[in-house]
Amino acid sequence: MLAKDIMTREVISAGPNDRIEDVVKILIDNKISGLPVVDGEGRLLGVVTEKDLIIKAADLKVPFYITLFDSIIYLQNTIRFNEELKKYTATLVKEAMSKKVVAVEEDTPVSKIVEIMQDEEINRVPVVRHGKLVGIITRNDILKALVKSNG
Repeated sequence: MLAKDIMTREVISAGPNDRIEDVVKILIDNKISGLPVVDGEGRLLGVVTEKDLIIKAADLKVPFYITLFDSIIYLQNTIRFNEELKKYTATLVKEAMSKKVVAVEEDTPVSKIVEIMQDEEINRVPVVRHGKLVGIITRNDILKALVKSNG
């Protein structure tokens, strides 16, 4: 079984300049936890998920630091804080989305997709053809395929 055999072809997606509150409404209304982000040509740019958006509801934790000779020395990694700060202040999808996206081609075996989901700890994998979004596979799609093939 291949990606094209089980993927959802009618993909709800977001654009990079969509507003965060609009995306939240789409997620809630459609009972989904994430959306691929595509440009006007349908090219996959990223993914925006509940995890990316939940930062806005969390308290932003400033890294611990000390001052020494009028310098600030951070005792924790500031890279994570900077990423969280961008998402915390985001108003547009492009400011909150994850740009590191694991995508597969249509002819990728489902067994490989399951392996990717487990290794990367992700719930959805966009399916692309020449970099353009043509479908999406969620854990639910895989479970449906298993039930179908065993039933």
